[in-house]
Amino acid sequence: MMFKHNFKKVLSATAFAVALVVAPAANVSAATNDASSTQQSATATSQDQQASQDQAASQSSAANQSSATAVSASSSTSTSSATSTSMVKKTTKKAKKTTKKSKKKTSKKKAVKKVAKKTTKKRATKKAAEAAAKKAAAKKAAAKAAAKKKAAAKKKAAAKKKAAAKKKAAKKSAEKAAKYWIAMRESSGYYTARNGSCYGRYQLLISYLGGDLSKKNQERTADRYVYGRYGSWVNAKRFWLAHNWY
Repeated sequence: MMFKHNFKKVLSATAFAVALVVAPAANVSAATNDASSTQQSATATSQDQQASQDQAASQSSAANQSSATAVSASSSTSTSSATSTSMVKKTTKKAKKTTKKSKKKTSKKKAVKKVAKKTTKKRATKKAAEAAAKKAAAKKAAAKAAAKKKAAAKKKAAAKKKAAAKKKAAKKSAEKAAKYWIAMRESSGYYTARNGSCYGRYQLLISYLGGDLSKKNQERTADRYVYGRYGSWVNAKRFWLAHNWY
């Protein structure tokens, strides 16, 4: 646009110069006026073109600015949208991470709780087993002690019984020996020996024998007499030693 305007100006100046050379002097004034008019017209045209160009430039600038604004707005919107999407993604990722961390923590807590529960159960089982074993051991010890006590009591009873039997045997032996000793002193051991109203092995009164002079009755009657009068043959012997009779 600027090139065309300059070209027209050059063209007008050239035409004016030619007119001055060729035309007569009378026409110089007219030519000058025409040239001036042409120059004014060219100037007006140039101004119109400049105004048109300025307007076009202004419109182009406005369009460009609008386009730039639109692009900027679009870019801003796109950036905002991208930022929003990025923030949403970031928030989602953070939420997922937090959820995962929470789940992991909960899982770990559950695992710890499970292990603690298992340990507690194991300890309780072990404690119960130990208590049962202790109870069984105590019961076994009590049974053993009872058996030992029973055995000791039984042994003591046996020893006591044995001692009593021994004592009884010794007493019986002493009684037998004392009885034999008296029989030897009274009749030299004969069941038919007679000394006045006394008869037999133990020289008892014939009235004591009740008419039965048998050996069996003599033994039975002598035992009855001695145990009734002295309590034992040993005591009867002791009396005989002191009094030479019984």
